[in-house]
Amino acid sequence: MKMATLRRMTLTAVVLALSALPAAAQKMPRADVVEVPAIGEGLCVSNLFQSNMVLQRDKPIRIWGWAAPGEQVTVTFAGGQATATAGEDRKWEVALPAVPANRDPQTLTVQGQTEKLALDDILVGDVWILGGQSNMEFELSKVENGNLEVISAHYPEIRILSVPQDQGPELKQSFARLHQWSDWSSRHFRKGDWDACTPEIARELSAIGYVFARRIHKASEVPIGVIDASRGGTTVEAWTPLPALRAQESEPTKALLAKFDDQVAAWDAQADLEKRIASHRQWIEKQNKEGKPIPEDKRAEPSDLRPGPIGNHNFPGHCYAGMIAPLAGLSVKGAIFHQGFNNAFDGSAGADMYRDVFPVMIQSWREAFGEPEMPFGILSLCTDGYPQTRDDYCEKMFNAGIDIRAAQYATFLELYNAGDKNVGFVSTYDLRRRWYHPQLKLPAGERIARWALATQYGFDRDVEWKPPMLVGMETTDGTVVLKFDAEVGDPQDGEITGFAIAGKDRKFQPAGAVYAEKGKDDRGRIQYDRKQLVLSSPLVAQPIHFRYAWGRNPLANLQTIGNKDLPFATQKSDDWKLEEVPLGVLEGEVTVPLSRGDSNKILQALREQDRERRVQEAEQVLETNGG
Repeated sequence: MKMATLRRMTLTAVVLALSALPAAAQKMPRADVVEVPAIGEGLCVSNLFQSNMVLQRDKPIRIWGWAAPGEQVTVTFAGGQATATAGEDRKWEVALPAVPANRDPQTLTVQGQTEKLALDDILVGDVWILGGQSNMEFELSKVENGNLEVISAHYPEIRILSVPQDQGPELKQSFARLHQWSDWSSRHFRKGDWDACTPEIARELSAIGYVFARRIHKASEVPIGVIDASRGGTTVEAWTPLPALRAQESEPTKALLAKFDDQVAAWDAQADLEKRIASHRQWIEKQNKEGKPIPEDKRAEPSDLRPGPIGNHNFPGHCYAGMIAPLAGLSVKGAIFHQGFNNAFDGSAGADMYRDVFPVMIQSWREAFGEPEMPFGILSLCTDGYPQTRDDYCEKMFNAGIDIRAAQYATFLELYNAGDKNVGFVSTYDLRRRWYHPQLKLPAGERIARWALATQYGFDRDVEWKPPMLVGMETTDGTVVLKFDAEVGDPQDGEITGFAIAGKDRKFQPAGAVYAEKGKDDRGRIQYDRKQLVLSSPLVAQPIHFRYAWGRNPLANLQTIGNKDLPFATQKSDDWKLEEVPLGVLEGEVTVPLSRGDSNKILQALREQDRERRVQEAEQVLETNGG
């Protein structure tokens, strides 16, 4: 089938059509050196199953692979045995009985009609999936104090697997074991192999994932397996199966899929090839005319038909199809997920889509691993850009990444309030660095490990994980009063920062935050309620809404009181769109995403708010000091 025939087809049709193409036509990787193919000839198991791996304790052990059609296959492990017959597609699968954790290396055997496979040094413990984009993927050796962790990473009972970065459109059944090229690092990384944790292996593992695994292993004293299925520069829709996206009634999600549909329909592979040939001929002619040499590797005209939009790794469902589908069916303990940057470019429409899709993604992952209540820990979107200050407070509130972070917390809150006991959330906005890869990753890993230890390992009396939550809000006498489920404050016992309030004009201003008074003691001293904050601003006479930590790199410091390291999450009480704050800047109907001109108008209005506040504050200082 030629790629040219894909022109003017719907997205769904292209997905089906591409699944029939040779692998080379679907994906053209750069310098990948395959050591073990995804599916071998003869008797084989999925590359998910190898020597040195960890199998999940206390749950049925599902093993699958391929053999000759009709061949009987028997799998034996830890005293259990199961037999299956390979189908016409060569696929076979067995389920072995659950076994408890075991730190002693064991052997799993797969016996076919004439061949026998043996997987050695297998431990039984807990298996965790690491998901997300580059801030989850970021290697241990590159983060602050990472090399201190590297040189001490001698943990033979922690086992590590990094999944090769494959993609859809079809659901992959397995993955290759290979050395995969990284454009980011300009070198090859070994992917697809299970390894025991050593300094050499740990240095390339996700820093967050490593710290998470180390903490859980040391506390639980059981073997831990981590499967890193993260990929830089990816979107939430790419990690969600396409059929699940298609089933949504969400208008932002429908609009997203329609955009991709249109791109696929408009793609003409043959026209693209002809354009590239013409460009190449012009270049050759120019080189000859100027008497410049033509390198040997650039003489031949292009001849490949490129896949076009369907080849984008962020095509809806692609990362799920290429990196989660090969793991589907494996018994695991849970997953942690850190993502959001690449969804922060489409304004409020992108944030609305994220809010609609993220719960679907979580549900889809839980279904993939056969557990509707699988533990799932969310790390919020981290910082980017220079820190927000009082001088540019309002201006720095104009950033869609903040809405993504708020959508992540709102998703957690929705599940948690619905009784989901296995969903977790930690903020990372206070682990601040200007770069969009803030390298304070070790504290982030510690935070999400606390959630897992408290909720999944019985350490709830020893460690706390849940952020302080808002339980009530009221507006009265020109203030906004917030009620919390825990005592809150600045960990340095200073001024509480991070809140902004606005009235009907939607002009937010940073708010002073003080504790509510609850009476006086027997000596007449005022007693304060540290579970209630009163917000006010002289520039907002009648506030009706608040926002907190509303900056991509926010000026915010509220935490649960005590040495608990539990920040109050980014959130807001209003439902106002990014493009409609403040009110009335843009005339007529607002078109999203905004043009550069309209964005500049809003930024100018926000800068004016900052200027007005600075002028008033300066006047107050002068008045206080006698003019």
